Amino acid sequence: MIPLLVISLLSLLDPSTESAPSLSISPKILSKSGDPIRIRWSGVDSPSSLDWLGVYSPPDSPHDLFIGYVFLSSDPAHLSSGSGSVSLPLPNLRSNYSFRIFRWSETEVDRTRLDHDHNPLPGAKHFLGASEEAGFEPGRGPEQVHLSYTDREDEMRVMFVAEDGGRRYVRYGKREGKMGELATARAGRYERDDMCDAPANDSVGWRDPGWTHDAVMRNLKGGVRYYYQVGSDSGGWSETYSFMPRAKDSDETIAFLFGDMGTATPYTTFYRTQDESITTIKWILRDIEALGNRPSFVSHIGDISYARGYSWLWDHFFTQIEPVAAQVPYHVCIGNHEYDWPSQPWKPQWARTIYGTDGGGECGVPYSLRFNMPGNSSEPTGMKAPATRNLYYSFDMGVVHFLYMSTETNFLPGSKQYDFIKADLESVDRKKTPFVIVQGHRPMYTTSYESNDRPIREKMMEHLEPLLVKNKVTLVLWGHVHRYERFCPINNFTCGSTDPAKDNWEALPIHIVIGMAGQDWQPIWEPRPDHLTDPIYPQPQRSLYRGGEFGYTRLVATREKLVLSYVGNHDGEVHDTVEILASGEVLNSGTSGAEPNIEAPESFFSWFVKGVSVLMLGAFVGYILGYISHARREAASQRSWTPVKSDDV
Repeated sequence: MIPLLVISLLSLLDPSTESAPSLSISPKILSKSGDPIRIRWSGVDSPSSLDWLGVYSPPDSPHDLFIGYVFLSSDPAHLSSGSGSVSLPLPNLRSNYSFRIFRWSETEVDRTRLDHDHNPLPGAKHFLGASEEAGFEPGRGPEQVHLSYTDREDEMRVMFVAEDGGRRYVRYGKREGKMGELATARAGRYERDDMCDAPANDSVGWRDPGWTHDAVMRNLKGGVRYYYQVGSDSGGWSETYSFMPRAKDSDETIAFLFGDMGTATPYTTFYRTQDESITTIKWILRDIEALGNRPSFVSHIGDISYARGYSWLWDHFFTQIEPVAAQVPYHVCIGNHEYDWPSQPWKPQWARTIYGTDGGGECGVPYSLRFNMPGNSSEPTGMKAPATRNLYYSFDMGVVHFLYMSTETNFLPGSKQYDFIKADLESVDRKKTPFVIVQGHRPMYTTSYESNDRPIREKMMEHLEPLLVKNKVTLVLWGHVHRYERFCPINNFTCGSTDPAKDNWEALPIHIVIGMAGQDWQPIWEPRPDHLTDPIYPQPQRSLYRGGEFGYTRLVATREKLVLSYVGNHDGEVHDTVEILASGEVLNSGTSGAEPNIEAPESFFSWFVKGVSVLMLGAFVGYILGYISHARREAASQRSWTPVKSDDV
């Protein structure tokens, strides 16, 4: 409180400062991440549409180091009465919050100091008042809980965040009231000087990330639901979560796959955030609830949180995904916005225009420490920053072998990654896993107007596509382009026959771009080469379906057949489907919107269509969708500056 009192006293010396308005908050102590706080103000003289509320953590941060802001005119009452309120759900940043209001005028707008949408950042010259501090209730246990598979089918990894590195545990068992197994978590953290560039290593972007704890639950039995808590007696225990482990010889695979989701914030910050991510999580949670005791997992293939050096956005992301990630494994691969920075160690001449500053100086550090994927892949950063991890790995889940790769680090012949991909694909047991899915971030195939990435696509086609074709990969999934696009079975831009009765039939990979989960900058499709400026975008024969709706894909595979469906966020319904037999034959594809009939016991799709989806997420909608979207509307509905989308992939 002392620093805020000093700020308030100093403001009295500013002759432009008017009589201090009243600013109050309720509650002052929040129970858990994501809980809302109501900020009320009154007594603002001559209210203006540019008056604004700054959100600060730590609470004694300088005026210009806010983590976000809301224009007071988001409450219509402000302009007529100088009073109003706003509700903001906040993540636990392990430091208290404070809120301040400022007067800002049109004549003081600095159009050289812009946010990601090219809008001027508000000026903090005229401070009007500050609130008391708000914090989180101590002793409630760790947060940001998320699961992932390990290299063993009878294990499950759990990671979580706490305010310190003291000893924490996971306790688990087959009954909620009797969690008799205990595993000790390993704690780690990263520091500001581990970052490679601004804003990640600058005071504007850095905030204490807390300690990440990592524990493994072992000797799990397939087909049995396990219950668990994380924490300690001294620091408190989390709520009880549950999950279904992999079954060793399962004849079914269920997964939810997408890229480029990001996170939502209830305030405006330095970067544009992704409101659509809320809906993506909502529908996936619906699907998971409908599954009952059938295991599944999530695959998020790059551009994870879009923090880009503003560390508190990682806290928003993990708070937002926890309702899903605490009950099913959440798997990732690295994208440009987790990694790229000017001095990254692998940047061949042909890639000089590709690998830039998209990572905001993080150089893969938060991504490497906050997740722990199977395998042990890593590449040195060449700087003080620890080696980048979680680059390439694989695992089996039911009847599908999944392989993840990095498009941001060396994948050419002679590299460790190329050797891994080649050896992994050649060693797949197709009797155990008749389907193989490869995933990475930047696409090998796309018909979007992405000329900047053409060199990397050419290198992937030259060196990686022969491995995919030779080893009869079923599906290849990519992100980066914020749309959905499904291609024909393809090799070297040529569609293969879909009729196995023909002599020239060959099972070829189907490439699908699935980067439509949240990021709202959408590139145009590629125009005609001789009419580049005309808004005409012909769809090549190789591109069978192109969609602009946000959403995700849903995978269900049995030993005989794999079905991938594209679910649109605007209605939660299926808008494209492809069915592939274990032989590689494409049995059916289309855009009818109807679920394909899968011949499997208790088919997820069949009872999903019959109405299980109406059991809709009351807690989640109240906890995330209601609060965040409402607060976002409050904050943005009457903003004085109009967002302008920029070229951000």
